[in-house]
Amino acid sequence: MKVGFVSLGCSKNLIDTEIAIGHFKNNQYEIVSNPEEAEIIVINTCGFIESAKEEAINTILEMAEYKNNKCKYLIVMGCLVQRYYEELLKELPEVDLFIKIDEYDVLWDKIEKLIKENTVEPSATHTTNKISEMKPLPMPTSKEFYERIITTGENFAYLKIGEGCSNRCTYCAIPYIRGPFVSRKMEEIIEEAKILAQKGIKEIIIIAQDTTKYGIDIYGESKLAELLEEIAKIPEIKWIRFLYSYPEGITEKLIQTVKNNEKICKYFDIPIQHISDSILKKMNRRTNKKQIEELIDKIRKEIPNVVLRTSLIVGFPGENTEDFEELKQFVEKAKFDKLGTFMYSKEDGTPAAKLPEQIHTNTKKSRYHQIMKIQQKISNENLQKKIGQQYEAIVEEISFDGNYLIGRTKQDVPDIDGIIYIKNKNAENTINKIIKVKIIDVEDYDLIGETI
Repeated sequence: MKVGFVSLGCSKNLIDTEIAIGHFKNNQYEIVSNPEEAEIIVINTCGFIESAKEEAINTILEMAEYKNNKCKYLIVMGCLVQRYYEELLKELPEVDLFIKIDEYDVLWDKIEKLIKENTVEPSATHTTNKISEMKPLPMPTSKEFYERIITTGENFAYLKIGEGCSNRCTYCAIPYIRGPFVSRKMEEIIEEAKILAQKGIKEIIIIAQDTTKYGIDIYGESKLAELLEEIAKIPEIKWIRFLYSYPEGITEKLIQTVKNNEKICKYFDIPIQHISDSILKKMNRRTNKKQIEELIDKIRKEIPNVVLRTSLIVGFPGENTEDFEELKQFVEKAKFDKLGTFMYSKEDGTPAAKLPEQIHTNTKKSRYHQIMKIQQKISNENLQKKIGQQYEAIVEEISFDGNYLIGRTKQDVPDIDGIIYIKNKNAENTINKIIKVKIIDVEDYDLIGETI
């Protein structure tokens, strides 16, 4: 049978999708990219914030239309299912099988039962929305990680080092959905990195909800720096990134590891969410304004060519005009290379949802646009400074007109940051290779360069 997949949400979700694809491929199913050809459609959902939930529901309904043609089975898995299982059972009879995250250890058993018997027993348990009752979710086995089918192309792959989150920020639903943070054993991660390298992967992107927490639960202390150093020893791996690093977990050792190892990209993605101490306290964040500013200064002093990215939330309950003005001034001063902004989303069961002084939607939108307008100017100024500089870039494709190579510099995360257009006469010889480029111009958030 032919199987098609839709993966929504974050890169951590994508790895779960790749493992599911591996199950089907290893059982002799044919994987197709066109849903019109698929006899089975699998949707991996996100349920993090309201917009993600809407996207997931719309995608399910869209894919359900294919059941009028070739599609025999519609399977839905992921965060939305984990969070709203019973509600989805009632509201979406079009779906033949829902698989919660805490059922991933029996994922293939449930799929086989559906296809062989054309029926599946509903899950006996219902996931609650109480953090205290959440247990660590099952981690995929080493075999499942190794047999996953990489969907991100020939050059890079994500490498998950932990599951869940224990930070319990008051706005965040992830602890309800994925449970507390659980690290993978270092030897398993390194073994998987070696297998990815054998497949030709040049760039490893290490991911977890908070990579700086890696190892604390099993080794008693953060082992992210040591893990980066071990992966850097794999000869075939050329670039290494890690996403996301919470400010309180960025140690001197981690900064020095990034500074001194050529394979590790000089890139920190630090989600600070706000800068007002009163808002940070309401968010249950573990750093204050002074600590954040000192950390930024320290990283830039130690690694002058570092790229700093952050994410912010505007419209958090109780965010007054003074809080927002403080945030605007900070963004103008900090001059992050990359910055993403979210409007606060009131999520069921989270402590922040019960807070007074909820902010009106129009106010959130206004504040969002104000921050992004400031950042757009900063980003352009930062990119202009790159003109004349030389960088490593990985080439991924050729433009339609054949005049440019298209790729990323070492300072850009795939699918998040900008790309680079490179003038080159010998295009065919450089695809999937890392080359040296000189920046000659800037266009919006992208760079234009030429080979050296």
